[in-house]
This record gives sequence, C-alpha cells and structure tokens, in this order.
Amino acid sequence: MPRHLVALLLLAFPLCTQATATGVIPQPERIEAGRGSFALGPNVRIVAPADRRAQEIAAFLRDGIREDSGIALRIGAATRQPRIELRTDPSVQGEEAYRLTVTPQRVEIASADDRGLFWGVQTLRQLLPPGHHATLAIAAVRIDDAPRYAWRGVMLDAARHFIPVALVKQQIDLLSRYKLNVLHWHLTDDQGWRIEIRKYPRLTSVGAWRTEADGSRSGGFYTRQDIRDIVEYARQRNVMIVPEIEMPGHASAAVAAYPSLSCPQQPIVVPATWGVFTDIYCAGDEASFTFLHDVLSEVAELFPAPYIHIGGDEVPKQQWAQSASSQQRMRDEHLAGVDALQSWFVQRIQRDLEARGKTLVGWDEILEGGADRNAIVEMWRGDAEAAKALANGNRLIVAGPFYLDTPIEELTTQDIYRINPFASPAFAGHQDQVLGAEAPLWSEYVTPRNLEAMLYPRVIALAERLWNPDANDYADFQQRLRTQYPWLDAQHIAYGPEDRDLVDYKLDYNPLQHRWRVRAARGFDDIALHYTVDGSEPTSQSPAFGDVLDRYVPATLKIAPFRHGVPYLPSQTFQSVDNKALGKPINYLTAPDPHYAGTATQLVDGVIGDDDFNDGLWVGWRGSDLDATLDLQPVTPFHTIQMRFLQQSGSWALLPRRVTFAVSDDGKTWRTLQSTPIAVDPMDLRAMIRTVRFEAATPVTARYLRVTAQNYGVLPPGHEGAGKPAHLFTDEILVQ
Repeated sequence: MPRHLVALLLLAFPLCTQATATGVIPQPERIEAGRGSFALGPNVRIVAPADRRAQEIAAFLRDGIREDSGIALRIGAATRQPRIELRTDPSVQGEEAYRLTVTPQRVEIASADDRGLFWGVQTLRQLLPPGHHATLAIAAVRIDDAPRYAWRGVMLDAARHFIPVALVKQQIDLLSRYKLNVLHWHLTDDQGWRIEIRKYPRLTSVGAWRTEADGSRSGGFYTRQDIRDIVEYARQRNVMIVPEIEMPGHASAAVAAYPSLSCPQQPIVVPATWGVFTDIYCAGDEASFTFLHDVLSEVAELFPAPYIHIGGDEVPKQQWAQSASSQQRMRDEHLAGVDALQSWFVQRIQRDLEARGKTLVGWDEILEGGADRNAIVEMWRGDAEAAKALANGNRLIVAGPFYLDTPIEELTTQDIYRINPFASPAFAGHQDQVLGAEAPLWSEYVTPRNLEAMLYPRVIALAERLWNPDANDYADFQQRLRTQYPWLDAQHIAYGPEDRDLVDYKLDYNPLQHRWRVRAARGFDDIALHYTVDGSEPTSQSPAFGDVLDRYVPATLKIAPFRHGVPYLPSQTFQSVDNKALGKPINYLTAPDPHYAGTATQLVDGVIGDDDFNDGLWVGWRGSDLDATLDLQPVTPFHTIQMRFLQQSGSWALLPRRVTFAVSDDGKTWRTLQSTPIAVDPMDLRAMIRTVRFEAATPVTARYLRVTAQNYGVLPPGHEGAGKPAHLFTDEILVQ
C-alpha cells in the first residue's frame, strides 16, 4: 500500500491509545521500553516460517487479533509493508524462551523453538487494548522472556462433577493465555468414570452416572472423539493434557460397572457422596491387571503426552487384608504387608506404562511401601513427603499449597501470589528434580456454575508465580491483573473475587418478630441474589435482593447469585418450618464442635439442612453425645417430636446408636417418651439421613424437652478413620 494511503487511513481512523507492556501477565523476565509505537491496522501482514507449526501459530495470532480487536490481518510473505514477523532464532536461549521486539516499523517474535514462538504471540495479544478498533498503537518495547519452571499446571476434576466439553476448552484458552502449559485432567474417581473405553462399555453406561440424594440422575462422559478434539485444541495452544486414571483406590465407579474388579466381587452403586471408599481394585486377581492394561492401552492411544497420572492416593486396604488372593500375592512376591502390596501394584503399572513410552505420575502416597525413582511424585501432603521423594531420586510436582477448592477467603489471590512452594529446606540441593507445580481444583463442591470463580483470578497469580518467581510486587501484579478484567468480561469468564467468597449466607430467626432473616456477604457489589419461595430453581427473572432478605412465613427458600445475568453458584436452599420449638432457650451438656456449631440456637431456628453437613445448618459433635435441654416456655401441649441425623461414613459422620426423647415439668424429674436404638453400619458409605420421630395419640404436655443422641464412638478397625472419634450431626428439633 502506498505510504500516502497509509497516512490517509490513519487520519480517517485515529489510533487507539497506545498499549504498553505494563499489563502483561506473567510479568516478563526483562522489559525495555522503546521509542514510538507500531501502528496495527488492516495493512499489516503476518509473516512466518513455512513449516506447519509456525503457520499454525501465525493463524492463531491472526484469529486472536481479529477476535480481540476486530482488525483483520492477512498471512503473507515478507514485504516492505508494516509486518508482524515470527522468526526462528537459535540465539534465543532457554526452553520456551522468546524475544518480542516492537518498533515503529515492525513487530518481531523470535524463538529457538515453536513453544517460545507461541508464548511470544500470547504476550503480543496481551499488549492489545481491550475492545474493537479500526487501528491501534502498540508501544515500542523489547521483551526477553523465559519460564523458570517447566511444569506449570492446573488440575480439573471432572469425575465428581462432569465438566462440559465447551467449558474444558474455555479453560484451555485461559491457561494458554497466561502461559500455563499443563492441564491435569482427573477423569475417574468413585463418583464417576468420564472417559469412553471401547472394550469396557459399562464404564460409561453405568460408571458415568449416579443417583443423587433427591433421586435425580447426574453424570456424563467424554467420547473418544471429544477427547481427540480437546487434546488437539490444547496442542494448538501449547497446553499438554495429562490424564489421570485413578488406581488402586477411588475405583467405586469402575467396580459398580464391573464388580469382579474388587476383591469381594459384590455389586455396588456409584456413590453420590464424598470421602474415601473401600472398594478398590483387587491386587490379588490377574483380572484387575488385565482390565487396567486394556484401559491404559486406550488412554495411551488418545493422549500423546509422555505422562499418565494414576492417582494412587487415599487407598483403604482392608479388602486386600481380608482377601485370600491378595494375601497369596503378598506371599508369592515376598511382601511384608499391604503397604508393600500397594508399592508392588504401582510398580507393576509403571512397567506397563514404560512399555508404552509413558512415565507414571502419582500422588505422594505412591511412596508408601517404596517407589521406583523413575516415577514422578505429585506432592500434596507436605514437605515431609517431598523430602522422601527427593531423597529417593524422584522428580517432583508441588500441588499441596495450591488447592483451589479451598474457599477464596481462606486462600486469596494474594496468598497464591506470595506462596513460594520451593522455599523449604527439603528442596535444598534438589532443584534439578523439581519440575514445577500445579493447582488442583477438586470438584466435590464445584460445579460448572462456580468452576471459573474458583479458578480465576487465583490461577492467574499462580501463572506468574511459576513463570517468573522473581516478580514479587503484589501491588504491581494487582494493577496488571485489573487490566485483564475487561478482556475476561468480554470473553464472558465468570471469574470470582480476589480475596473473598462469592457469597456467604447467614440465617437467623427472631422469635419476637417471628422473622427469618438471611444476611448475604457478597464478593462483588453487583451480584444479584435471585430467589424463589416455592422450592423452584431461581432464574435471572426471579425476585432479587442485595444484602438482607426477611421472611415472615415458612417457605422453601432457594437463593442463587447472578452476575451480569449469569448464574455463579448452585442454589442454596433454606427450608423453614413453623413449630413449637422455634426460638426457645436451649442448653447443651456438651458444646457442639465449633466448626459445626453455627449459633447457640441453631437447632431451634426452624431451618432444615440439605445433605451437606458443611452447609452451616447442621450441628455436629466430635466423639461426644448430643444432650440438649429445651425450655418450651410455658407448659406446652404437643403431639410430635422429630429430628434428623446424617451419615456420611467416608467423612467419619455416623448415625447415633440411640436417640431418646424425655420431658419434664420442672427440669429435674424426667419422663422418657421414647428411646430409639439405631443399627449403625460404619462401613456403609452411602449418604443417608435418618429421621427419628415420636408421635403421641393424645397430646403430651410439658415445659422442658430433653433430647439425647449417643455418638457411635471410636471408628472401628477396617474403617479409613479407625481409632478416631466419629462425628454426630443433626440439624433441627421440630416440636409440633
């Protein structure tokens, strides 16, 4: 294009304000400001080497610039026109390193390999100001950059709650934008098997689905074509996907599909609750290894990454201890016990993977009984486990400090930014064994609705920590972070607050006004809390409130936070029930566990909990009995007493052994109305809520009501928590 036409074009379409490198995340290793700016308009060409990957990167840049700014560029041969040039340059030193140079004449991205070339493109995209423009200016700059750590990752748990394909791809886009290069994809667990295996179709027809407590069915799985598409999508964006196929524990979904895989070989259902379950692959049966060999064959075919993660964590071994075939295996292999059997199991799988050219990755429990030094250990339990792995010669990935299922207010963006996971003396002299780190997002309480709010912006802080740990000015990072929000908004990313939870609810009952009040602490001022009172799911068209909602009649209240019209969290249910215990004075012989106590009047606020003992509505005792006395003020006639108790044995919560209701007129002399024994099976890992109800044919009249519930006590041998005290949970005393 003739220069005079370029000048006319720039006059007709004024340049957008210059973009600078001050907003780039991760902070580059070295930035040197230049003079002037480069004018980016439709006359600019993208020039790249002729090889397939370089042309692919050039097309990615072209599409990204069009998406981000609306400016349509073309890929062409080198000319004298203004251009963005991608160039291979062996002088650029370092794995994944790049050099980005912006002058008034051209933009040049140089790297010794295509990975660095791609990261340079991602930095250039961050230099573009948000919004669509006819032309824009990029400030002259030179950036020399390379990552400190090779493994910079995030783990997504699709097993507990299925993550749709489009949402997985959106996370890959975000990881890639901030130069995170590993997506650890947790595909199987007790609550769901998410990957299609042709040889074993019941893994997905049975193992991918579960029945929830309310009777609904939930689940899903990725077809082989889904996985190929996602793996290819990630490859194009410099992200390696490492699949995780859990073994030998966390195998309930597989056992539900094929009961013969466990030592008892008994039918089970896919669990709908969380915790550690006893059904694991049987180490004594060759059929287990045939199955796993076949599964890993198909997994290895679908994932080109040189790594396969096998989990290996939280393995309850009581079935092995009770299994004749597993005991025989220990004798045949001269193994000292079940820990050594786990080590033997892991090393056998490791040999299977090595025969395919794959390296085994496992959580730090694979060290139990001894681990082969060629395995990669992912550390989550602390520096002591890291020290064991490093002393054994294993390479290491650090995950423990970065668990993103931790509430935001307990692990803030600033916390992530300031954590130095490699500062422990355990790492001294072993830096060459440290691959890097990743942030796991376990999804027991994370669904597609709140997944992004739990990830971002904390993952962006992690990206800087792993790329450039020398960047340690949080105020500067925060300023750069906030330049990212307009782009995230334009992409409809449902990111969360930096330092507080999206919303925290507190509910109290005022007996004088007969009023239930919900107070909400919102993480963003523009969150709208939409609600219904008939138990239906709130929509963006439902009534809304900000900080306080008062209700004067009982209702099944459902509340869901929305931002920009998008739902951010699963709805929270508050079911209030009018009854004669509402707001009455209550005293406890033993105070509840402060972690599950709520308020002193929690059991008489008329609000029923759901099936989550962490919902703030359940009251718990650890190792001790419930013994509560209620003053009905004054003498009161009633027909029924009702209480609910919860069992989630995988979380060490068991039903009481006995529940007793007694009444008194003076608080001293008691008359027992009913004493109900409960047969408790601590090995039953299904979630259950047991209702204990007293019903009188004629009214009972009394002033005081005493309820006692006998804690199960110490968890028995064979339980994952053997020797530890059980929890007892109840949510309300209803008197009617």
